[in-house]
Amino acid sequence: MHCLRTMMQDFVCAVFAVVYLGMLLGRLPGLAVNRAGVALLGAVALLGGGALTSRAAWNAVDMPTMSLLFGLMLVSAQLRLGGFYTLCARRIAAAALGPRALLLLVMAAGAGLSALLVNDIVCLAMTPILAEGCLKRGLNPIPFLIGLACAANIGSAATLIGNPQNMLIGQVGGLPFGAFALDCLPPVIVGLVAAWGVIVLLSRGDWTLERPALSAPAVPFRPWPSVKGCLLLGLALIGFLALPTPREVVALCAGGFVLLSRRTESRAVFALVDWQLLLLFLGLFVVNHAVAQAGLLDRMYAFVRVSGVDLASPVWLFAVTAALSNVISNVPAVMLLLPASPTPQARLLLALASTLAGNLFLLGSIANLIVAEQAANLGINITWRRHLRFGLPVTLVTFAIAGGWLWLRWEHLLVAA
Repeated sequence: MHCLRTMMQDFVCAVFAVVYLGMLLGRLPGLAVNRAGVALLGAVALLGGGALTSRAAWNAVDMPTMSLLFGLMLVSAQLRLGGFYTLCARRIAAAALGPRALLLLVMAAGAGLSALLVNDIVCLAMTPILAEGCLKRGLNPIPFLIGLACAANIGSAATLIGNPQNMLIGQVGGLPFGAFALDCLPPVIVGLVAAWGVIVLLSRGDWTLERPALSAPAVPFRPWPSVKGCLLLGLALIGFLALPTPREVVALCAGGFVLLSRRTESRAVFALVDWQLLLLFLGLFVVNHAVAQAGLLDRMYAFVRVSGVDLASPVWLFAVTAALSNVISNVPAVMLLLPASPTPQARLLLALASTLAGNLFLLGSIANLIVAEQAANLGINITWRRHLRFGLPVTLVTFAIAGGWLWLRWEHLLVAA
């Protein structure tokens, strides 16, 4: 019996290692499978190997988090189909402003939208239109596109619905929507202004670019669908702040109203849902549950403590979160570290550190990759070196701001106690 238990633990450990190797590499060597596929294959392997029953695997999935994410994806799909993002990007790109002021407007809009809608979708919809607008004005689009990606990451840290890892932290941790936003807004606003200053400083003499303007495919603006999407988003926010109804129920209700349409077919809405992200969450929930059930997660934490890393210390938790978020991506990192973050303060730190870490490397955030890929379709090359030139100082500055704010919050709580 003991031998069988040991063999099962070894099997779970092997699956966990392969899955997180896939998170690190973004794929499995020799196979055309991405992170979502790796996570799903890991869950299937655990089921097939008998490490979990199908019921246990289903119960391992945090349905409130999945429901919140899905509901907000439907609302964002409504805004995309209505051309809302197209209108925003075109109005911004056409604003009669100098390059520095225009960059500030781009970053403010990107951060604001990303705080209310999933940042990846904001970048996906706005990048080609913004790039086209910059080229038409003879402006070098690279500082503006990198500014959009950085702002989307920074802005998404402001709320519990700005990015997937914040949704997970808020749902599992039971954090109040309004209090979290009040805690995060100061470092997010200061960090956004600081990031703008860094990009302006590094872009001196590099604002203009003479090359033919390219036309980017765009969804035409339709007033009623856009108004409907904005109205549903506004009502959802009111529900998050004022109603005792669980956030995931509010989000699903808003998503349900998106589907109530005489003209827009449901398949068009569902086509814009990020099913891969949902599958990534599903697979990782199952894998991490199996690891915890086998006692391996406690062993990992014990090994970390023996190595001199105390995750109960804010400094160590911040550093480990930042490092892991860039090694295996922020969602898997948060899933691993959330059990070691039992207090609201630790969860606030986890949200800020994991999100701001996404600006460091081009591969550190899906939003960065989306901007780079969309730009490449228009012949604009954002290499990892070029991104690092901006991303490294932006990350260090925003880390310093967030770290200082968190230190002040911790000190205030200690004095009050």
